[in-house]
Amino acid sequence: MPWVRRGLIALALAFLALVLLLPLAAVFVEALRGGFGAYFEALLEPDALAALRLTLTVAAIAVPLNLVAGVVGAWAIAKFEFPGKQWLITLIDLPFSVSPVISGLIYVLLYGAHGWFGPWLAERDIEIIFAVPGIVLATTFVTFPFVARELIPLMHEQGREAEEVALSLGASGWRTFTRVTLPNIRWALLYGVLLCNARAMGEFGAVSVVSGHIRGETNTLPLHVEILYNEYNFVAAFAVASLLALLALLTLALKAVLEWRHGDQLAAGRVALDRAD
Repeated sequence: MPWVRRGLIALALAFLALVLLLPLAAVFVEALRGGFGAYFEALLEPDALAALRLTLTVAAIAVPLNLVAGVVGAWAIAKFEFPGKQWLITLIDLPFSVSPVISGLIYVLLYGAHGWFGPWLAERDIEIIFAVPGIVLATTFVTFPFVARELIPLMHEQGREAEEVALSLGASGWRTFTRVTLPNIRWALLYGVLLCNARAMGEFGAVSVVSGHIRGETNTLPLHVEILYNEYNFVAAFAVASLLALLALLTLALKAVLEWRHGDQLAAGRVALDRAD
């Protein structure tokens, strides 16, 4: 019935406006409450710039690591049969099942001053927890599945006939990957990298545990927002938060473009993933 359809659409739009659009608009309204001068002053403040640099640095390390690991893991799972294959799939999905806070605590247990490897690291003056390496490790862990989970179902759906033909014609493994496999997965790979990068820049829970909240040194943008908000510096807090909101909007726009331009390939991966689950 037309009125039922319109009612459901109106209800969905109202829900989206209430839980998504209104909070997003509130971020920018509060960020600009003090004017553009106060807005840019908050963004150019030394601690904010340090947080931005650290966020970009961590993402620049974690995303390529997960890119390589995701491609290798997806290649192994989709193209080969080996003992422990199901365990490998489970390990890839593990960060989705573990709270980010718990993952941060795990790294503290391993590498903290009183952790399993803490004394050994202290003897060699190696800092991991409350330093950049710990933030990179925590971010890499929570973002690990994104690339692999985009590639595994698609590569499994494509099969391995094309690779076998290339190998039978004398192509090396690397040439087969770069000339046959990679062109077939490039858009799903870009999609996974996009999601991985967005999560890396916005991660809070795991990073909060391992960072130490050292202002100007180990605070990423989300942690810097929390500090400003707790200090009742609301304009600056929302100004910095608007950077993360802009990142989310940019990610959404790029995601929409990829789905529009290459929706068939991405949809094939989604269908295969649903079947596997």
